[in-house]
Amino acid sequence: MTGASRPRAVEVRAQAKINLRLRILARETSGYHQLETLYHRIELADVVRVRRTNASRSLDVAGDADRNAGPTERNLAWRAADSYFAATRMAGGFAIELEKRIPVGGGLGGGSADAGAVLRALDAMADVPIGESRLIQLAAALGSDVPFLASEHAYALAWGRGERMMALEPPSPRPVLLLLPVFAVNTADAFGWLAAARGEQRAAAGTEALLLHPPQLERWDSIARAAINDFETVVAGRHPEIAALLAAQRAASWVELAMLSGSGSSVFAVMRDGTGGAVKEVGNGSGTRSVMTRTVLRVEPPSPME
Repeated sequence: MTGASRPRAVEVRAQAKINLRLRILARETSGYHQLETLYHRIELADVVRVRRTNASRSLDVAGDADRNAGPTERNLAWRAADSYFAATRMAGGFAIELEKRIPVGGGLGGGSADAGAVLRALDAMADVPIGESRLIQLAAALGSDVPFLASEHAYALAWGRGERMMALEPPSPRPVLLLLPVFAVNTADAFGWLAAARGEQRAAAGTEALLLHPPQLERWDSIARAAINDFETVVAGRHPEIAALLAAQRAASWVELAMLSGSGSSVFAVMRDGTGGAVKEVGNGSGTRSVMTRTVLRVEPPSPME
């Protein structure tokens, strides 16, 4: 495709993620933490539309989370576009429209998914695309989840600040029940709770002996054995509602594994094969919302808009 035929507007489904494994490792002198995580994309997605403009820049946010969008210049989608233009010296400006469907502050990577989608959209429109590797470099400066969500992979094991990844063959798609409390969990607070707990316990994270073979991570039974989230104990300890949701799902016969995603507040339950329809009603009287989605095998590419 020549530069003259590149689209001027594209739409991207910014798919959310779940963390099937999340270990918080050493804290760097910069304040950032090293991590080890197993990412999987799911069908739940924001809709991101990006247009190239002659000079102007704009961001419009609509949907359930529009009231939580925050200042424009701090929005990850805006920052992603700004970083792409700065790195590539692309001419003109941009107009971004976000149709929010992923809950804010739920640990599902909504803002990061938007940022990754914007980077992919701009590269699809660029006269000289910079490619996935360079996009991941730009994404790493925006947050630990953005590199994976700027990649073309549905499933990956990641280290560092999320910028070092090994793409994996996704396991067979499974229904995923998302349980969404009415409250969010601030990521900085979750890190603080974890640091305090480790200080009291004098315990290091991620030091248990474990050998992960990539073929094992293609099967849900093996994934369930490796599944762990370092935030889970401290977040559930401060939010009994989350502890109750986890306990109820883990007791259900149709659930393969149930975990907190990221630093929360969302809880997800991966259904056993062929049992997704067994879920009739979810709730504990606290206003928790439930959404049924699925894991995916592929990342949808940006699609040109007329």
